[in-house]
Amino acid sequence: MHTGRPSTLSSPDLIYALHSILDRIDLDELFPKSQPLEIELGSGDGSLLVQYARLMPDRNFIGIERLLGRIRKLDKKGRAAGLVNLRGIRIESSYFLKYLLPSNSAAALHIYFPDPWPKRKHRQHRLINEGFPGVALRALSPGGKVYLRTDDADYFGQMTRVFEAHGAFDKTTVPPELAALRTDFETDFNARGIATLSAAYQRD
Repeated sequence: MHTGRPSTLSSPDLIYALHSILDRIDLDELFPKSQPLEIELGSGDGSLLVQYARLMPDRNFIGIERLLGRIRKLDKKGRAAGLVNLRGIRIESSYFLKYLLPSNSAAALHIYFPDPWPKRKHRQHRLINEGFPGVALRALSPGGKVYLRTDDADYFGQMTRVFEAHGAFDKTTVPPELAALRTDFETDFNARGIATLSAAYQRD
């Protein structure tokens, strides 16, 4: 986990160092301007999130990633783009949503190509499971959206089943400017002829 002094708004470092892993974060500390917040869970090298944050300066973005090398890439790309509406936090996605993100604070959650854990005995480790819609509901503000992408048909089936079984979510569409963007994994998959499976849901 990234430790040390918390990032300040005057620092060029976009990696936010947590004060604590027990207390919910103060979002006012992260960004120079208060505006709608979107979060990517498992942001990889930040390729999609940096592009989207550049397109949407009227929104703030947080990339959640547990691997240090990847969160450093997000930081490097974001700083090179001169972004002030982007931060990265190094921690597990599910822990961040459950224990650190303030309730009803996110306008959107982006989950792209999470680990599919294809072996049946490992599927309990999947991020999108029966309990996830309830966690997402708490994290999202009214009208908030969840955007999902995967290349794994079995996992996609599970994603759609759990959201469609939850009474607080309805299917919705993906904005064209977001649909046009690709993650690093997705670019590689598509180049090898592997299709992207995607869905989006909106809470009441």
